[in-house]
Amino acid sequence: MSLVNLSHLCSHLQNASKARLGLTSLPHSNLHLSLLHSLQHSGFLSTITLGGSTPPPPSLLLSHPRDPAGSAITQTNRATRRLWVGLKYWNNEPVLSKMGMVSKPTRRIWMGVEELRDVAKGVRSGYVEGLRGVGECLFVSTDRGIMEVRECVERGVGGMMLCRVL
Repeated sequence: MSLVNLSHLCSHLQNASKARLGLTSLPHSNLHLSLLHSLQHSGFLSTITLGGSTPPPPSLLLSHPRDPAGSAITQTNRATRRLWVGLKYWNNEPVLSKMGMVSKPTRRIWMGVEELRDVAKGVRSGYVEGLRGVGECLFVSTDRGIMEVRECVERGVGGMMLCRVL
C-alpha cells in the first residue's frame, strides 16, 4: 500500500473541490478505487467512472464504476486508465471541504477496536484526534477493506488509519 499515492489523492480531491470542479480524474489503482467507494458511500462524491485519458461522455457518469465500451485493462493501456470522479456541492459549497492523511509514510498508525471506539466518541487516542465536527469521517484500512471508523467499531475490527475528511 503506497501512502504517498494516497496522499496525492487526498490533496488532489481537496484542491479540485476548492477549485469548484465538477469532474476530476485520478490514476486507477485498487486502493484508490476502494477509498473512493467509501467516500461515495459516506456521501462526499457523486459518481465514480472508470475511463481513459479523456473524460467519459455524460451518459456514462453513473453511480457505479463502469468500464466504457467494454474496453478491458491490458498491459498496453494500463498506464492510461483513470478514475473519473464527480464531486458534490451543497448550497454552492463543496461537500468535501478538507481531506488529509492521518498515517504518513514515515509513521503508520494502527489502532484496535477500543482505541477506534474512543476516536469515534470524540476522545483523543494516541496521535489521533477524536471526531468532533458534524459530517467528519475517518477512514481505516482493515483486512475487510477500507471502512469508516464508526463502521469498524460496529463490526469489531481494527486497522491502519488512512485519512480524515471534513
